[in-house]
Amino acid sequence: MLVGVCAALPLSAAHAQDTRYSNKASAVPADVVDAGTSSSEKSESVIVTGTHATNRKARDSTSPITVVSAATLRRSGQLNLADAITRVDPSITMATLPTETGALTSAIRMRGLNPNEVLVLVDGKRRHTTANLTAAAGPQQGSTAVDLNMIPANAIDHIEILRDGAAAMYGSDAIAGVVNIITKKTDHGLDASAQTGANAYNGDGWQYSVGMDGGMKLGRDGFLHLSGQVYHTDHFVNSSKSVWSHQWTPGSSWAPTSDKSLSTPEETRGNLALEWAKPITEGIESYGLITYAHRHAEAIEHYRLPTVAPTAFPAGFSPLEIIDEDDYQANIGLRGKNLLGFDWDISTLYGEDNDRIDNKDTFNSGYYKKYGYSPTKVRASNFTLSQWTSNLDLRRNFSIAHAVPVTLAMGAEHRLEMYGIRAGDLASYSEGGMASSTALSPYNAGHWDRNVWAGYIDGDFHPLKHWDLDFAGRFEHYTDFGNTENGKVSTRYDFTKRIAVRGTISNGFRAPSLAEEHFSNLGVTPTGASGLLSTTSEAGRSIGAQHLKPERSTNVEGGIILEPIDGFHLSADVYQINIRDRIIGSGFVNGQTAYDAIALTGMELPTGGNVNLNNIKANYMANAASTRTQGLDLQADYLLHLHQYGNLTLSMMLNLNRTRLHHVNTNAYGNPLVSAQTIGYLTTASPRSKIVLNAFWSNGVWDVNVRQTRYGQTTSLLTYQDLAPAAVRYSTSQFSEFSNTPVWMTDLEVGYRFNRHWHASIGANNIFNQRPRHVPAQNNYLGTRPYDQVASSLPIYGAYYYGRVNASF
Repeated sequence: MLVGVCAALPLSAAHAQDTRYSNKASAVPADVVDAGTSSSEKSESVIVTGTHATNRKARDSTSPITVVSAATLRRSGQLNLADAITRVDPSITMATLPTETGALTSAIRMRGLNPNEVLVLVDGKRRHTTANLTAAAGPQQGSTAVDLNMIPANAIDHIEILRDGAAAMYGSDAIAGVVNIITKKTDHGLDASAQTGANAYNGDGWQYSVGMDGGMKLGRDGFLHLSGQVYHTDHFVNSSKSVWSHQWTPGSSWAPTSDKSLSTPEETRGNLALEWAKPITEGIESYGLITYAHRHAEAIEHYRLPTVAPTAFPAGFSPLEIIDEDDYQANIGLRGKNLLGFDWDISTLYGEDNDRIDNKDTFNSGYYKKYGYSPTKVRASNFTLSQWTSNLDLRRNFSIAHAVPVTLAMGAEHRLEMYGIRAGDLASYSEGGMASSTALSPYNAGHWDRNVWAGYIDGDFHPLKHWDLDFAGRFEHYTDFGNTENGKVSTRYDFTKRIAVRGTISNGFRAPSLAEEHFSNLGVTPTGASGLLSTTSEAGRSIGAQHLKPERSTNVEGGIILEPIDGFHLSADVYQINIRDRIIGSGFVNGQTAYDAIALTGMELPTGGNVNLNNIKANYMANAASTRTQGLDLQADYLLHLHQYGNLTLSMMLNLNRTRLHHVNTNAYGNPLVSAQTIGYLTTASPRSKIVLNAFWSNGVWDVNVRQTRYGQTTSLLTYQDLAPAAVRYSTSQFSEFSNTPVWMTDLEVGYRFNRHWHASIGANNIFNQRPRHVPAQNNYLGTRPYDQVASSLPIYGAYYYGRVNASF
């Protein structure tokens, strides 16, 4: 059944059918098939992403597209959308656990590229990004990704994942691919779900989620659909004794305490979505989607010794980094037919993410010495990122000489992007700052904006019955970066109903985000400090920072699609992505040079016997290097009809991915912008391969889902830490190579349907409690970082058991 939304032209697809408000059943996957769906239904699956044509079936796509249904996401056992999508698609991964504020936002990567290089759409409309930039060093430094978890999971009908460059169609960010979330649009029914679970071996990390959605009619010809979700998770703490805490020699009744900084955040979140559509006159329809989410999350920082604040915390303390976040987006529009022969769609959307960062259970020793007291909770900073986007889209079908069917699409877009930073409370940054992640001062604060103007044209031709040829072009003007032109050519030829080939070539771009240009921050640890300096600041320029340029890419892809026998589908696609001027955190400078640069920000650095000047380091965002990413996507599925014993669906998905460096840029002083460690972030920090094997059996009453996931090898160059020889400790040029070897994870879910309304499931993810390898002691910071948090994609929390109940009326 066709869902009534089109990626860039929502009305176009909607006009292709008259039942767009009754999509009660989720759409079925394309290359990866939703278990339990008949072969005939799967062959009729229709996509709206990566094409302006209507009635384009998923298996007929000129680019590789996977469609993942809501049922498939539920069977992942994950409550977060970001976690769920990584379980079911091998091209998508997430880091084990980012640090600092990065731990508070989920960010997906596709094909090993940066989260900023994945475009996220909701019902074909650009989704705004988070304001919470990942400041910690690593492959995701500088990322302000779309936080998928701010969308109610039960509002989702299915997700279309386009694994191809699509900047010519959608603009900036669509280098690795596009994730298009299609929401439910039913005008009837009520669905509810509840799930709870916990870590199987530690017994902590308890979490629950409760969600509900339902539709109703607006008059006789419209619909209103409401969705809501409440989610909570406790800290999962990886138990590890802090080496540094054991340096405390017993002189009191206090005993060394476990450092709990390696833990998942405690989080409570509420999400709401409201969607509607209703004709307002003959041939003209109004539509809209509003989402709102509030999140409160707390991340544990490193334990501090009792000597830091003996009066306030005589037994020592572990500061908390807290985020209170409000995220919302409103899309409204009108669409209709026959405007000079064109179907048309005019829309506007405004999205905003507001983050307040607090530090709690902390102390400012310098402030205490000067004023005689120190607060233990402060507001550290505020971030706001907003996007206001307006579109006009036109589409019509016609034939050339009554022989060549053509779909012609064109349109224009304007986007206003705004980013703001507000300084924290005085005590949060003055006199050396709090004993936690240091806040932002007035030096860091500001407000920045830019305008983006764009126009596109797309022609989809069928020169022969079994030959599809698609041309797309897009022009964009940025008020801060100038112009960019992008194009794409896609083609597909079906030799028979069982054999087809496809290919695309395109160029693309990603404009630096306002946050990448202007954000700066200082992270303070018990023994040092690390600063990410703004590219436009005097501090950043003092160590070689330059104005950022857009990333530019060239994507080439080719594939074959086979159906050797009825019910067995196989696709194999090879790809190459060349990216010039990739934006990532530069290599660090340390010692007195870093100290002087950070001092230019007006921040006071920590002092005392524990601080090593070599552990004071700074870097900045830079167009550091050019890379080439090559890989293979292989997907297969087979449906076995077991008659009275039910149906069994088998699927296999494989992504092979390799990135190599082929050029290194230099900074303002002529020095290379990357270190060997940074090269590792770009080239080996993503799994070399990822395999997902899935088997789903159902007889209408019982159902069983078994999934095997293999994460391939990653390699990092780790900084030498406390237990390393003094000659290499905290070095910014000498590193220790470490590899996370391949690991298999096993997931199992068993479900029972009581009747047509009620279904219950119990399951276990990562049954055998697989976790990343432990790093050597010389790379384990203060004894509290036993895992490689930069490169590994394997979750740190091990086995997770859960139960779920679903109701549908």
